[in-house]
Amino acid sequence: MVVRRHFGYDSVDTSIKLGGSEISNSIVELSQRNAARLAGIGYLVIIMTGIFAEFFIRSSLIVPGDATATAFNISASATWFRIGIATDLVMLTFDAIVALALFALLKSVNQHLALTATIFRLLHTAVTGVNLLNLVIVALLASGAGYLAVFEAEQLGALVMTFIEAHGIGYAIGLIFFAVHVALLGYLVVTSGFIPRLLGILLLVASAGYTVDGFANVLLVNYADYELMLGLIVFVPAVIAELSFALWLLFKGARLGQPDRKTLEPA
Repeated sequence: MVVRRHFGYDSVDTSIKLGGSEISNSIVELSQRNAARLAGIGYLVIIMTGIFAEFFIRSSLIVPGDATATAFNISASATWFRIGIATDLVMLTFDAIVALALFALLKSVNQHLALTATIFRLLHTAVTGVNLLNLVIVALLASGAGYLAVFEAEQLGALVMTFIEAHGIGYAIGLIFFAVHVALLGYLVVTSGFIPRLLGILLLVASAGYTVDGFANVLLVNYADYELMLGLIVFVPAVIAELSFALWLLFKGARLGQPDRKTLEPA
C-alpha cells in the first residue's frame, strides 16, 4: 500500500505488486463492481415483475373489445388485479435503484451523459408510477362499492375500459422517456471500453423500438390494429438487449476491477 501526499491532504493508493504486476483495489473499482451487481439484480427483478404483472395478471383479466366482460373479470378477481398493481410498484422501486446503480457504473465514461441518462430513467419511473392511478381507479370501479350503484353494468364496463386504455397511453408516454435513457445507455456502453460493444448496439436497437411504439400509441387512433406487430418489434429486441445486459452485469460486471489470474503469476 502506498500513501501519497497531494495538495495538502493524504491520498491512499491501495496497490499491491505481485511478480512485477500491479493489482489495484481502489474504492472506485469496488464501487463499480457493486454498482454492476446491483444493476444486474435490479434489472432481473424489473424484467420478471414486469412480465408477471402485464402478461400473467392483466392479460388474463382484460378481454379486448369486451368492456363488460373485462369489468366482470376484474371484479371477480379483485385481489389478483391489485397484486398486479403492487407488483408494478416493486418494479418501479427497482427501476429507480437501477437508474442510480447505472450512473455509478458509467459516470467514469461520461459523467454528463450518465447523469442525463439517469434523469430520463427517473422521469420514466415517475410518469409510470403516476400512471398506475389509472389502474387504481379501475380497481375502485370494479369493487362493487355501494356508491357505484348509479351506474349500469355497461356504463361501469365502459369506464373500466376507458381507464385501462388511459393506462396504456400513459405507459407509452413513460416509454418515450425510457427510450431516451436506453439510447444514452447504449452509447455509453459502446464507448465504455469495459462492456462489450454488442450489448450497446442491442440497447440502441431496443431504444428505436421503444420510440416507435411509444409515439405510435400516442398518435395512432387505430393503434390496436398495429399493436401485435409493434409489440413484437419492441418486445423481442428489448428482451434480448436488456436480459443480455442484465446477465452481463450480474456475472461479468460484478468482477470489474478484479485482476486476471494470469497477472498473479510470478514473472
